[in-house]
Amino acid sequence: MQARPLLLVVVAAGTVGIGISIYLTVVHFTTSVALVCETGGVVNCERVISSPYGTVAGTGIPTSAAGIVWFAVSVGLAALRLRQEGTGLARAHLVWGAAGLLTVLYLVFIEIDRIGAICAWCTGAHLLVLLTFMSVLALSSGAGAPAPSRR
Repeated sequence: MQARPLLLVVVAAGTVGIGISIYLTVVHFTTSVALVCETGGVVNCERVISSPYGTVAGTGIPTSAAGIVWFAVSVGLAALRLRQEGTGLARAHLVWGAAGLLTVLYLVFIEIDRIGAICAWCTGAHLLVLLTFMSVLALSSGAGAPAPSRR
């Protein structure tokens, strides 16, 4: 498989992730935008985003704002890789993806173990981080390497 399709998957996933993260950030800061999500049972977005874990530790910055930054950097790295090749850029992208995946694993643990609820929007963003990491990992393992030229 060529690298370009996988990088376009990363750009698409990042763009959707930015959208989800912006939505959750706007919901956090305003009462004029409603949170569209279940509020009862295991799926309870309100309980998750309004919990103490809904903000970056010690700040008033919503966790979703960090999501905007993560997805934007991921899209930026993919866009750069579409324009130029380089192992340094590929390594940086892999490290960035791994950092995102580790963060997602931590956040899922927090949702299940500490809060006792799952946010559907957050889960969507988490799946997009997983998709991004798997795509970047496939690129680094050679699955997205250019096809050999035929002579």
